[in-house]
Amino acid sequence: MATKKPKTSAKTTTTKSKTTKPKTAAKTVKKPVSEAPKKVVEKKEIVEEKKSLFKGFFAKKYEENEGILTVFKNPKFYGALIGEVIGTALVTLMLFCFSLLGMTNLATSVIVMIAVYVAVYAFSGACLNPIVTAGMMATRRLSVIRGVMYIIAEIVGAWLAWLIFNSFHLAAGDAAYYDIPVMSAIGEGQFWILAMIEILGAVIIGFFFARALKYKRSAFTFAAVTAGGLALAATIGFVVSVAFFSFQSNFIMNPAAALMLNIFPTAGEGFGEIIGGIMQALSLYAILPMIGGVAGFYLSDFNSKLVGEE
Repeated sequence: MATKKPKTSAKTTTTKSKTTKPKTAAKTVKKPVSEAPKKVVEKKEIVEEKKSLFKGFFAKKYEENEGILTVFKNPKFYGALIGEVIGTALVTLMLFCFSLLGMTNLATSVIVMIAVYVAVYAFSGACLNPIVTAGMMATRRLSVIRGVMYIIAEIVGAWLAWLIFNSFHLAAGDAAYYDIPVMSAIGEGQFWILAMIEILGAVIIGFFFARALKYKRSAFTFAAVTAGGLALAATIGFVVSVAFFSFQSNFIMNPAAALMLNIFPTAGEGFGEIIGGIMQALSLYAILPMIGGVAGFYLSDFNSKLVGEE
């Protein structure tokens, strides 16, 4: 019995030694394998950086959580609406006045536009044009409820400008030297030419306005960039319509002001012809320009993302 006990103890020691040795070997084998996941992680990070180039492109850019029940409780909202009414009325008055004199006073109109934008910029950001407001809504710089109310305020401001301008014309009576400016009738084959002019001008206006928002700390710089875009759009429209197609420059690039310039037909051979004329005028002077404004804003944002601009 005494000789059997050490044999069992020897067996146990050998088995323990055999079981412990492979464990240390396994640890040494796993060490070089751990270097491979690092390369995989680096590749994933590179792919994620490429994918995140347009991260947040469609994200909300306005700070406040505005809704129908909250926006009307903010007193600043009503100040912004009043600013849009006043600013759009002043801009529309300027458009009415300079439309009578032609494009000879373009430099003066730009100076006046800068002054108007500086005057009302602190109230609402000085959209003053449904083209700009539609672009800001589409790129989520404005909430939908605020954008819709801005467009209504801009139409009201343009209507007030028309009332002021028309009151002077009625007071002058037969002594009036100029008639109230109206948009001339669209001739045959002119619709798509005018549509392209309106869209191109709206894209330029939207692009310049989006770029001007980068300088929102300086009202004067913002106004100068915005007015420069308006001047460029008007100049291109005038040159294209007159020099290339030899017809009257029949564009406005402001849907709110266009509604005051007798764009809707009042007579026709039938009800269908009148409705068709109304839809043609709406698409030419309102719908298509606002689509162009949205395109201009997205073009600016796309370019900003490419260059890594915050």
